[in-house]
Amino acid sequence: MPGTEVDVVVVGLGPGGEDIGARLARAGLEVVGVDGRLVGGECPYYACIPTKAMIRATDALGEARRVPALAGAADVTPDWALVANRIRDEITDNWDDRVAVERLESAGGRFVRGWARLTAPREVTVARPDGTEQVITARRGVVLNTGTDPAVPPIDGLAETPYWTNRDAVAVEEVPGSLVVLGGGPVGCELAQVFARFGSTVTIVQHANRLLPADEPEAGELLAGAFEEEGLTVRTGLSAARVSYETGQFQVKLDNGEVVTADRMLVAAGRRTDMKALGVGAVGLDESARGVTVDERMRAADGLWAIGDITGHGAFTHMSIYQARIAAADILGEEDAETADYRAVPRVTFTDPEVGSVGLSEAAARQKGLNVRTGVAKVSGSSRGFIHKVGNSGFVKLVEDADRGVLVGATSVGPAGGEVLGALVVAVHAEVPTKLLRQMIYAYPTFHRTIEAALADLG
Repeated sequence: MPGTEVDVVVVGLGPGGEDIGARLARAGLEVVGVDGRLVGGECPYYACIPTKAMIRATDALGEARRVPALAGAADVTPDWALVANRIRDEITDNWDDRVAVERLESAGGRFVRGWARLTAPREVTVARPDGTEQVITARRGVVLNTGTDPAVPPIDGLAETPYWTNRDAVAVEEVPGSLVVLGGGPVGCELAQVFARFGSTVTIVQHANRLLPADEPEAGELLAGAFEEEGLTVRTGLSAARVSYETGQFQVKLDNGEVVTADRMLVAAGRRTDMKALGVGAVGLDESARGVTVDERMRAADGLWAIGDITGHGAFTHMSIYQARIAAADILGEEDAETADYRAVPRVTFTDPEVGSVGLSEAAARQKGLNVRTGVAKVSGSSRGFIHKVGNSGFVKLVEDADRGVLVGATSVGPAGGEVLGALVVAVHAEVPTKLLRQMIYAYPTFHRTIEAALADLG
């Protein structure tokens, strides 16, 4: 196809790429978005949205099973077909992105299906599905929003097996009788609980010494206990040494010699980006790097911006959209435009109990040399936690810079832990003095009153 010249090329149309493409097009720029996968990215088809639909179903099962302790009797019969049908028909449109493509085009952007690589400054070459190539040059520049792919560790024998990643797990039509999950981060933990509540016998193998290693240790310990109460097996501090698959069974040999067998295996061992395939060397960047380094305005090089997972500031939809707003303002030359501030990045793992975190953990704060003071309060110690009774495990942990008297981090675990986190995000982002937080009025009886108790524990 003939070459094309436009104002901006957006490579990768995940949530952030979609957002910036539409913003720039509505502002009057000529924009082309390029993606070889589904427009909308990982989030609406394989991650945030379908997995939370799965979790909504499992939460209903979890609550139903608590009826005998609270309200009488309930007979719960899980039916995965309801979940699979909803994901296929309501959530993903059977993994069809026509609506997303039309959304971009209605904003004034153009879409090219194919795989783009940088071939010169302000130039990308797109390998299209029909085997042709199209060169697109950008007068203002290129925005990278390529996202990441599931990382598959180089475990002996793994590549020869029919393992799942998150992309496979959200599309399954039947729940396996047994499942081994390799990885105890957010993706592994969420999907492990989903399949366990629908009847799978689940084993989690986590190489770190706790689940959710990016969060406070107390969060991973509490979640492991909750999982084990539900019948999941949690094996931390161990790695898979070899994987084999015969006659419909996975055999996972751990590095301590133990063997775990299961019908299916889910690999949830992080994410990766192929920088070489993206061609960043053509603009002077390191193709062996894990991602693209950007400044506070998302600039990676002259005429090149990057947003989302590839920047290394958190593989979250909300991060990608946040950075898209900043990059768009810079491309448009807006005066006094905001710059990136990562002091209060929130994240939530949607297990039961939910685990929400913002800012620095206690360990990270100490590593930065801060004079750290912490306060912790259990959700079960609050009036709402007492009323909630079963399923009330959780806590709020506050991390304070004692010299300045402000919070630099916080964790909220428990029922609606991610919603309670909202108040803590404001406190960390705005650097609200803890003295002022103590003077607030906290509605009674709510889960967020646990924040008040944690403040009292600060001393």
